Parts: sequence; C-alpha cells; structure tokens
Amino acid sequence: MKRAEQTALLKQEKDFLWDITVIGGGATGLGIAVDAATRGYKTILLEKSDFAKGTSSRSTKLVHGGVRYLAQGDVLLVTEALRERGRMLKNAPHLTGNQEFIIPAYSWWDVILYTAGLKFYDLLSGRLSLGKSYFINPAKTLKRLPLLNPEGLKGGIVYHDGQFDDSRMAVEMARHCTVNGAGVINYFEVRELLKDESGRITGVRGMDTVTGGIYSIRSRLVINATGVFTDEIHRMDDPEARPTVRPSQGVHIVLDRSFLPEDSAIMIPRTDDGRVLFAIPWYDRVVAGTTDTPLDIVTNEPKALDEEIDFILRTAGKYLVKKPRRSDVLCIFAGLRPLAADPDNPASTKEVSRRHKITLSSSGLLSITGGKWTSYRRMAEETINRGIRAGILEKRKCVTRNYSFCPSGVKLRSERLKIYGSRADVIERMIEENPDLGELLDPRLPYTRAEIVWICHNEMPVNLEDVMARRTRSLILDARASSDIAPEVAAIMARELKHGDDWVQNQIKEYNKLLINYL
Repeated sequence: MKRAEQTALLKQEKDFLWDITVIGGGATGLGIAVDAATRGYKTILLEKSDFAKGTSSRSTKLVHGGVRYLAQGDVLLVTEALRERGRMLKNAPHLTGNQEFIIPAYSWWDVILYTAGLKFYDLLSGRLSLGKSYFINPAKTLKRLPLLNPEGLKGGIVYHDGQFDDSRMAVEMARHCTVNGAGVINYFEVRELLKDESGRITGVRGMDTVTGGIYSIRSRLVINATGVFTDEIHRMDDPEARPTVRPSQGVHIVLDRSFLPEDSAIMIPRTDDGRVLFAIPWYDRVVAGTTDTPLDIVTNEPKALDEEIDFILRTAGKYLVKKPRRSDVLCIFAGLRPLAADPDNPASTKEVSRRHKITLSSSGLLSITGGKWTSYRRMAEETINRGIRAGILEKRKCVTRNYSFCPSGVKLRSERLKIYGSRADVIERMIEENPDLGELLDPRLPYTRAEIVWICHNEMPVNLEDVMARRTRSLILDARASSDIAPEVAAIMARELKHGDDWVQNQIKEYNKLLINYL
C-alpha cells in the first residue's frame, strides 16, 4: 500500500466514473470501502488527515456488545453488537483477543443484579459467545485482581468481551480496500460536492494536501462517513442543513501494568455520576476510562478536561488499593463520539442515540452517523444496501460476514509482530538479514527499527505523528518515551521517504507540540 500508487488513481481519464466515493477514513468509512470493494464496486475513499486520525484511534480498545446498553434496555443494539463482536474476532484474529472482565460486587444486590444481567448477555451472544459468565467468591476475585479493594467485597462476576488495536485495524482495513481494487487516499480534503443541472450529486472536488493538487472525482454515489464532521459535508450539500451530530468527548488514561498485574480487566458498572469505567490490560499497559462529556466545539485534537482526568483517577482509586495519581499517568487521550442526534432538537442529550442512522438527501448524498467500532461491518453493509435500494447502485451481495483480514494457517515466529498479520514474515526476514533492525527503539516500547522501515514503504505514513500515534502505538503507550525516540524515528522516515534534514527538524517540532495534549 503505497501513497504514490493510490494518488495516481486520481489521474484517471476525464470521463472515468467511480461507483462509490467514500468521504472519511475512520472505522465507518473504511468499513464501507471494504464492503463496497469486496462486492466489486469501483470505490475510492478520501480522508482529510490520516486513517483513524480522530475518534477511531481513541477508543476504549473494546470489541463488545455493550453491557451498559443492556442495562439501559437496548436489547436490539446489544444483540447486533454481540454478533458483530464474534465476527470481528473471527475475521481479524491477529488484531483482536478474548478478554476476561470482572465486575467487583460490594453488595449482595449487585451480585444478583449483575449475575442475572450477564447471563442474559451470554444468551444474546448465542453461538458467537466468547465464554460464559459466572460468580466467584472474594478469595478468587482477589487472586485475579490482587490490587482490588477487599473491604466489603462480596465477590466478582466474570464475563468475556473482546479487545483490539483500533488504529492497526483501520490500517488493515485500508490495505484490504486496495487488495480488492479500491483506492484509499489520506491527506485529501474534500472541499466541494459536484452537482449536475438538476442538483443531483455527481462527485466531489478536493485537494491532495501533501502535493497541493486539485482534483475532480466523478462518482455515481457519494457517501458521507466523516463522524463528528458529518454536518460539514451536509452543509456542502445544503447550506441550511440542520445539525445531525451531537459530539461527546470520551477521555482515557494509560497507566503502568503494575496497577493491574494479572490478565483480568475490571468493569465498574456504576460510578458516582452513572457512567461505566473500564480498566483493561493492553500492550503491557492499563487503559482506564472513559468519560462522556457533551461538547459544542469539534476539533481535530480534542483535549481532556482536568475534571475528566480527575474523575477517572478518583473512581479507579476507590476500587484499587494502589491508587493512581497524576504522576503515574503515561498518556491521556481524548476522542469525540459522533452521536446521532435529533435534528429538530440537536441540543437535547436525551435524544442522542448510540445507534447509527443512515440518511439519503434529495440530492443523493448518503450519510451515516453514530454507531460504534464493534458494529462497523454491519453499518457498512446497511449503508451500501441503502444505496442499492435507492437505485443508485447495481444489486450485489455483501460478502464481509466471513471476510478474513488474516489468512488461516499463517504461522508467526514472533508473537509481538502478529499485528502485521501475513506480512510479519517480511519484517522477520529484514531482521534476520540485518540484526540491528531488530533492536527495540526504546526498552519502554515494543517497536523495532525494522517495523519503522517497513511501515514507511507499506502503510502510507505522511508525517511523524502517523507512525508514532497510529502505525505504532508509541504515543498512546508512553507519551514521554515516544518523545525520546521521535528524533530517531523521524530520521528513519526521512531516509526511507527521501526527505531532508529540514523535514526531520520540522516533524520533531510539530510532534512535540502535539504531545502537550497527551501529557
């Protein structure tokens, strides 16, 4: 997957017509592009920054049905998500895993309530279950969670959900778009929707922000999958369009693994303000969160509020004997959820839904809002089917339910490199031929020089942040450690991508400015 090859697709002959143009390179847009490409539609995806730059790389790292949605009575949403959870773990085994969770119970009412609720959760997952839930006594609970506060503990309820690497999944999806004949271009900003004399959308016009080139792209169908920026595209279609998205900020902190030394995760189902809090082992760290703060302003780099950080630390401290402090935080990251809102009452949080919505404007703009990572595949299937029902696309069957992102039978010598799937053996051979490439960039981070070299040539990074934040997870795992290796990574990128010393210095400077929001 090379950017020059992808941007060359923009230079098709003047009368070339794409079947589908997808705007947005997050989980939703990439899922739609994979679905469309595997059905055989001529598809191109355009992302104004990097793949999964926004919300899609800042999740809780869960592939889950949503226990809290079950508590809210949304059985249909949970059932759909549980089915998709099973498919995602089956289709991307190199990037997903079965994670054991424990809900600590400090009253017998909680024992009864959560045991019963999770049995229903098991029932809804059906044949795609990841494991049955069950109650364990206080001694067994503390054996699995040795730092859990023992005072008043009645026991724990064990259940299973999935976890994954969100941005690596996004990169894998982008690659499989290209494998199936689609084009995917990052750092391409759509600036205008093209229309014919009748006002029907016929394509888009935008700019490759790396080269400055302006391109017009003709297409039968344009799909708006831009998450929290959905309404910006709506206003390109209709300047009077009403808001359809209500952004909500979710903040997470990353801690050392010593705060959760065993393999079980903690789920706190009811915090002081009615939220849910997770503490999850992930890449030998602990990811804790999240918050749910309605926002009015949408930015590319949302910043965690002090009260959100304090809420997570305070809540975790109530359940752990080793209480995390600000000085223990390795990274703070914030993401904006694109919640589908009621256009007639966009300010009302009561109308905001976790469910996705698909709409088709009178001019032919197909938009999808809301949803969650776990349901990306189903959302994509429904979106393309909507285009078929509207008569815009030729009818073709969806094939993604059992589409594998990693061929069965792939055997890896390095468990650590499994995130690269079937391409890990190339990196292993690079290290065999040049052992220096196999050295870790920093003992605090699980990445080698070989990976940076390989990423440069195969995963379309444009700048240092792309590599540090999303191709590797260095920024998320330890922001300070990522700052320390930034000069070496920038130098490797410059060598492999043919940039000069000025580029290196500029990238380090920009990256250090970015780090402020993560520390």
